[in-house]
Amino acid sequence: MKLYYKNIEEKDLELVKEIYDWYITNSTATFHTDPITIQGLKELLYFNHSLYDSFLIYADDELAGYCFTTHFKKRQAYNGTAEVTIYLKDGFGGKGIGKNTLSFLEEKAKGKGIKNLLGIITGDNTGSIALFERMGYFKCAHFKNVGVKFGKVLDVVGYQKEIQE
Repeated sequence: MKLYYKNIEEKDLELVKEIYDWYITNSTATFHTDPITIQGLKELLYFNHSLYDSFLIYADDELAGYCFTTHFKKRQAYNGTAEVTIYLKDGFGGKGIGKNTLSFLEEKAKGKGIKNLLGIITGDNTGSIALFERMGYFKCAHFKNVGVKFGKVLDVVGYQKEIQE
C-alpha cells in the first residue's frame, strides 16, 4: 500500500468533518458528542503554521484519514511540545497506516524543532494505546473518570515520546 500525505486546506474541511463526525457518533475516541462545525474544525487544525501541521492521509490514492499536530497548551514555554492526533476512516485500521503516519508526524515535528510529542487517548481506546506503545511512547498520565459518553464513564491517558534531545 502506498501512503502519502497532503496538507489540509480549508477546502478539505468537509472531508475532515465527515471522518471526525463518524468518530463523534460511533466511538469514544473523542469526547465531542455533537457533530463538529466547520468553524470548530478551523479551531482544531492549523494551516501554514510555523510549528504545527495538518494532513490528509491517502492510501493508494484513496482518502484514508487525517492527522495533525497541535499545541499542548497555548503558552510559549510549551512550544517544544506538541500533541499528535490521527483519525482513520472506518475500515482503514489495522493496515499499518497509523504506524507510518505517526512516524511521518514525528519527522515533521523534528524538522520544526519540537522535542516532545504527546498522545492524549481515551482509556478504552486499546488500539491507539497499543500503537503509541509500539512506537516508543510511554504512559505519563492517567486521568480517571474524567468524561462520560454513551452513558459510560471514561478515563483519559497520556503518552509521551521525546523525539529530540
